[in-house]
Amino acid sequence: MWMQSCSGPGYIFGSISSVIKTSLNYNQKQISKLGVAKDLGGSIGLIAGTLSEILPLWSVSLVGALQNLMGYGSVWLIVTVKVPVFPLWAMCVLIFVGNNGETYFNTAALVSGLQNFPESTGPVVGILKGFTALSGAILSQIYTLINFPDQSSFIFMVAVGPTMVVIALMFIIRPVGGHKQVRPSDGSSFTLVYCVCLLLATYLMAIMILEDLVSMSHNLVTVFTLILFVLLLIPVGLSFREEPRDPAEEILLPRPEQHEVVSSEFENEKPEEVDSLAVPEGQKRNALLQAELFRAAAEGAVRVKKRKGPRRGEDFTLTQALIRADFWLIMFSLLLGGGSGLTVIDDLGQMSQSLGYANPHIFVSMICIWNFLGRVAGGYVSEIFVKYAN
Repeated sequence: MWMQSCSGPGYIFGSISSVIKTSLNYNQKQISKLGVAKDLGGSIGLIAGTLSEILPLWSVSLVGALQNLMGYGSVWLIVTVKVPVFPLWAMCVLIFVGNNGETYFNTAALVSGLQNFPESTGPVVGILKGFTALSGAILSQIYTLINFPDQSSFIFMVAVGPTMVVIALMFIIRPVGGHKQVRPSDGSSFTLVYCVCLLLATYLMAIMILEDLVSMSHNLVTVFTLILFVLLLIPVGLSFREEPRDPAEEILLPRPEQHEVVSSEFENEKPEEVDSLAVPEGQKRNALLQAELFRAAAEGAVRVKKRKGPRRGEDFTLTQALIRADFWLIMFSLLLGGGSGLTVIDDLGQMSQSLGYANPHIFVSMICIWNFLGRVAGGYVSEIFVKYAN
């Protein structure tokens, strides 16, 4: 969540595009081309996903941090005339490289999150992707706190801030054995995180509107920002909660490779009455049946069935995904449905200036907050649909 809360620099393009347009004397058509390059950089995540399969996740995060620093850092140097002005195509390349770092952050966070919480995929994806959108509002609030003398410094903060946070967290963001981490309290823990998300979004919306309507002292802005950091720290308490586990259940937990070998056979051998038992009793029966099946498979008494490829909900390789209709339906729905929102985000700075507003930050922050709420709600609702469907 912390890494994602600063990993969406593409969402504040509306705030920095007006600075680029003024400093480099670009017209709206040229700014739109930069926006296209930014969107392409945030959408092409194939390299990040491939690297996550062959490299540790900390190295994936590091590559993204370096791209973010080089891309947006170079744009800041050009805008502040510290280096000669590059042609438009080179500026598009820099924007592409900088925003492409976001895909590495998303890959590291989502891969580790889904592996650590395999039974809560909906909440994990909704919350993590939601914080990517909320990062625009968080970075805008930090920019207001620092009170830079010019708006071009916002680009510098986008280049340096996320890079520092990701490098500080890259060794922590990793899978930690999700099959041993499922707890009965996971549902209540995610409910608490949802409450924190709603509180955070409401608080950010309130202070952004208040700061825009009322002239505030720097001390008051500092207090508001410190409260924001406290809200971001609240979920940390969940990681220190320890629950006693029955030693017998711990012994019966399978190793990942064993579970992959006999999981399909276990589904066929499991008696129907197990599903109708109370949750604790059903879990113990499942664990005992798994232990018996592992022993029988080891002794050769059970012939393990081999399926042709994974089922829906299991891990797919890229080749396996490319031949599934689900993959192409999701791809085309995202391709056709996400363009309207990206167009508004890219041109929000010019839209607000055309209406007479000198500071587009408030509008960028508001669209980030509502984007955040939509993603979090989508993850919550999707999990409900999955439970009822099963």
